[in-house]
Amino acid sequence: MKFIKIFSLLLGTAFYASAQTILPIAPEFQKTYQNETRNVNGKPGKNYWQNAAKYNLKIDFNPVNRLLKGQVSVVYTNNSPDTLTEIWFKLYPNIYQKGTPRKSKIAESDLGEGVAIEKLTATGRIISDYQINGTNMTVKVPAVLPGKTIKFDIDYHYTLNEGSHLRTGQVDEGAYFVAYFFPRIAVYDDVDGWNKFPYTGAEEFYNDFDQFNAEITVPGGYGVWATGDLKNASDVFQEQIVTRLAAAEKKDEVIDVITDQDLTTKKVTKNNAFNTFKFEAEHVTDFVFALSDHYLWKSTSLVVDPKTGRRTRVDAVFNPKHKDYYEVIDFARKTVSSMSFVFPKWPFPYNHETIFDGLDQMEYPMMVNDNPVSNREDAITLTDHEIFHTMFPFYMGINETKYGWMDEGWATIGEWLISPMIDSTMVDEYGVQPTASSSGGKDDSPIMTLTTDLKGSGSFTNSYPKPGLAYLFVKDYLGDELFTKALHTYIKNWNGKHPMPYDFFNSMNEGSGKNLNWFWKTWFFEGGVLDLGIKAVNKTNDGYTVAIENKGIKPLPVDLTLTYSDGTTAKSHTTIGIWEKGAKEVLIPVKTTEKLNKVVMGSSHVPDKAKGDNTFNVN
Repeated sequence: MKFIKIFSLLLGTAFYASAQTILPIAPEFQKTYQNETRNVNGKPGKNYWQNAAKYNLKIDFNPVNRLLKGQVSVVYTNNSPDTLTEIWFKLYPNIYQKGTPRKSKIAESDLGEGVAIEKLTATGRIISDYQINGTNMTVKVPAVLPGKTIKFDIDYHYTLNEGSHLRTGQVDEGAYFVAYFFPRIAVYDDVDGWNKFPYTGAEEFYNDFDQFNAEITVPGGYGVWATGDLKNASDVFQEQIVTRLAAAEKKDEVIDVITDQDLTTKKVTKNNAFNTFKFEAEHVTDFVFALSDHYLWKSTSLVVDPKTGRRTRVDAVFNPKHKDYYEVIDFARKTVSSMSFVFPKWPFPYNHETIFDGLDQMEYPMMVNDNPVSNREDAITLTDHEIFHTMFPFYMGINETKYGWMDEGWATIGEWLISPMIDSTMVDEYGVQPTASSSGGKDDSPIMTLTTDLKGSGSFTNSYPKPGLAYLFVKDYLGDELFTKALHTYIKNWNGKHPMPYDFFNSMNEGSGKNLNWFWKTWFFEGGVLDLGIKAVNKTNDGYTVAIENKGIKPLPVDLTLTYSDGTTAKSHTTIGIWEKGAKEVLIPVKTTEKLNKVVMGSSHVPDKAKGDNTFNVN
């Protein structure tokens, strides 16, 4: 990719007016500044736009043969300045279609014919001029002018996968998590136009903020949980279930909405052959649902916004055989509370959050599909990681397909920080050592590498721990108060919209009042080993200096444990700011009148590839 510097565009912003580090920027982002859809101060430009749709979904799901039959009616609004003569759709279930290119392994027995389009109309006229290529479908349409709408009606069906559970599918006999189940219009944005990346099973998703009205019909005995608010609880659930659910929405205590006895006596849903569950969700990036005829349901709620008194209901819906899930409701509640009041210290944005006992570790708006795990620590980290995704990518509308680090990195730092809030004995080091070990290796590429181009170990480290560490180090450098101010600037600028990497960098610079490009450039645009070493310890008039060498180019905090001759120890911490001027070696002063015997460098969240030079014995 060709990079150019935007000197002329940056002169108007105080942070960039000096001869400080300029971030390399690709032509497609240069274009957004020229078109004034985005601004170098991190805000959407005066000409920013994004398209949106209103979906009416009518779904009939048969658990016996896993056949999903659907009717989609969608009104799509073209807010762009462009005239659209074709509309791109995503057919995500076609990841299970025979012949579809994919990166994830799928059993031969799960491969089928994919999505069958029975009927497709646009503005009332039957459309036959469309092409399906794996998970993409392009539809030729009469010109949709700027500011105009087009209405599609689609009848379709497909068979949900029984095995090869890839973020969706049958969980067991009587439990199903159904995601990506309807033809949806792809994103058309100011950077790339249509999102033409196919879904391969590896990369995640990029969707517009849309409105959903869904009617999901299932056999009697099955409860349904979904994105959005259930609008007809009294029509589908037994009276005692409705009463308990209403109580949970108002109380801090955990309420058993569906109990073992309810399941045994079959007093959960209304005694109908089929029940239709109706849900509504506004301004969300996706809609999913799950169903079961044998799961327990625990529910509680808490105030997430003291200014308005708004509460969020938290649900755990699970197989009673999975003992770890009995605590998940507590972990989930504490996560929602910590997110609202500690980090990122932003009121949880949705009315409810449901953790469903599935076969994956995947997030969706207001829903989580989490597999059971064998120990308590894994249950905590899995729960808080997936719930943290509520902010990134859903509240922020991130393009995960291209920039997985813009959401996974945040979920990783959220996991590191929130897990000890749930259990103070925990030290979560998820991904730190793999980041150190792989740094400077063949799969270690800059974080800004497109997610679709990552290979080997870099597919994990570039998306999860490496950006998570970058966020953690900036938080340490700025301090909690200023970091929160900067992060909130980014959130305020871009919630409900589609932020790109430079929008994040520029928002953080603007919000903190500091030019952090010296850090962004080395951590996100460049590679190199992560390795610090102690070169020397020298006596001074005030004590000692510890000489630290950075063998790479990325700034890292310096944590020292100092052992004195009398056996006492002390800690020394220095933020990444010590490397701001580009030094390769720095001196850490140690003021003391005691004799220093040994210096050991390192901490749980500072990756270091070669630790042989992290201990220095003082003569």
